[in-house]
Amino acid sequence: MLLADADYPLLNIIWTMIVFFGLVIWLRLLFTVFGDVFSRDDLSGGAKAGWCVLAIILPFLGVFIYLVTQGDGLAERNTKRLQAQARQVLDTTGSAGAAQEIEKAKQLLDSGAISQEEFDSLKQKALA
Repeated sequence: MLLADADYPLLNIIWTMIVFFGLVIWLRLLFTVFGDVFSRDDLSGGAKAGWCVLAIILPFLGVFIYLVTQGDGLAERNTKRLQAQARQVLDTTGSAGAAQEIEKAKQLLDSGAISQEEFDSLKQKALA
């Protein structure tokens, strides 16, 4: 059987793939816009509802209007959010590392390998 005789020709398969990937990209943009709208503190409830209604009633146009008008702020808010998450991770791992160092120093103190003054010094260094 020739390819031209097939029930679903190759160009239809390619077109279906393009449409599918376009839908996936648009859904990603839609979720990004909704996530940004609902995470903003500077928008009132009415403004948030307005953006959502616009994105639902005029799906492609609403998302693109939001990206054009609010794109710079969206990038800045994402950068700040990622930096805050990174700081939180560093603070968490830093305090865990300090706790481990203090625990090791306490074990050394309990075993008699170091004095109380040395333990206090190690504890201050870990907390600094």
